Amino acid sequence: MSKIVNGASLKPRTGTRPRNIVLLLHGYGSSGTDMISLAPQWQDALPDTLFLAPHAPQRCGMMGAGYQWWGLSGFAPLALAAGAASAAPAIDAFIDRKLAEYELTEADLALVGFSQGTMMALHVALRRPRAVAAVVGYSGMLTATAGLAHADFAKPPVLLVHGTADPVVPIAALHMAETELKQLGVAVTTHISYGVAHSVDPVGLRLGRDFVRDAFDRSS
Repeated sequence: MSKIVNGASLKPRTGTRPRNIVLLLHGYGSSGTDMISLAPQWQDALPDTLFLAPHAPQRCGMMGAGYQWWGLSGFAPLALAAGAASAAPAIDAFIDRKLAEYELTEADLALVGFSQGTMMALHVALRRPRAVAAVVGYSGMLTATAGLAHADFAKPPVLLVHGTADPVVPIAALHMAETELKQLGVAVTTHISYGVAHSVDPVGLRLGRDFVRDAFDRSS
């Protein structure tokens, strides 16, 4: 199993021991260094939060400076499911280490992903033994739900945000994920960013921040 050993982070603004963790999962060819740029925009609303943005364990072959959770060559359902499943153990192990280190539980953890990172956030959160506080997915998709329909699985609240002008992951991915998650009994909130491409606009960032803050408030 690959191991997550590096990345970027932002400590709680209060300077105290973190009361919760936001785990930021970057997209294909990106890095934790890029993803951590979201954290300062959320820190005022989440002053007691530790933000962690690990690099995926694999270097991205097509983008030498970036990383990948798995080699993404297309959007065939079976390939996406296999890729997410192969990358999940490294994220689960990272989560386990950090929760133990700070004496926190899944109720104190939110997963936030972008693109391929959203695929990983959804895959991991739905398969943890206990539900995390929240999942926020930007510009991504749900890779697979096989085996979940008849299982007693974690059902964290999910916010999905997607741009209508996304040329990488079509907006249809949001609608498909919303339908599947609701069929599984997962509480899903969605926001469509009109005219936005494969990125996150200020409204989407604000909605994600508030969704996570409210989830932590409910679990505290």
